[in-house]
Amino acid sequence: MRRATRDDLRPLPLDAAPRLLGAELRTVVDGEAVRLRITEVEAYHGQGTGPVVDPGSHARMGRTARNATMWGEPGHLYVYLSHGIHSCINVVCGPEGVAGGVLLRAGEVIEGADAAALRRGAALPLTSAARRDLARGPGRFGQACGLRHPKHDGIDAITGSEWHGARAELWLSDDPVEVRSGPRVGVAGIAGTDAFPWRFWIADDPTVSAFRWGRGAQAASVLN
Repeated sequence: MRRATRDDLRPLPLDAAPRLLGAELRTVVDGEAVRLRITEVEAYHGQGTGPVVDPGSHARMGRTARNATMWGEPGHLYVYLSHGIHSCINVVCGPEGVAGGVLLRAGEVIEGADAAALRRGAALPLTSAARRDLARGPGRFGQACGLRHPKHDGIDAITGSEWHGARAELWLSDDPVEVRSGPRVGVAGIAGTDAFPWRFWIADDPTVSAFRWGRGAQAASVLN
């Protein structure tokens, strides 16, 4: 594996997203190291990014205090709060000033499973099913890696520089994986339909999360 560079992440999220499958996010938070192999991602484009308007993006209406990281340098991590509870992790992709991110939806814990389990409140020793589920879904992925909103929003995964007591590094793999794509999970309306097959995952990987329709997405899919 090799460290990711800014140039690796300069393509728009829709193009960069499949390249992150099989990559690793490596974090050290409060002295605890965890390595996560990325098995599922979703691409999101901000206002004015790419030829198609993405109604599912946090940056669809333009730059705000919440989504400012999405408009910055590629390779930083946009860490946002979902449902007021879960810190979710996105890799910023695209040229600086063009908003976009790739949500890290699921992963396999390669190293640091006990630390990830403690962060998730899982019982030790881990069963095989519990280990599989440690980072299965974006909220669990965020818990397992230890990065938290708003403290770690903007952390640089290219330089690996310390940011509020944490470090993050993105490593890419040249090993081929079999990629599948389809609608994004739990995204409302047309943004969660086949019109946006912007979710990518490694075929048959057990850590990939289960699909579910977002609010109104199934009906919109039928109409589409």
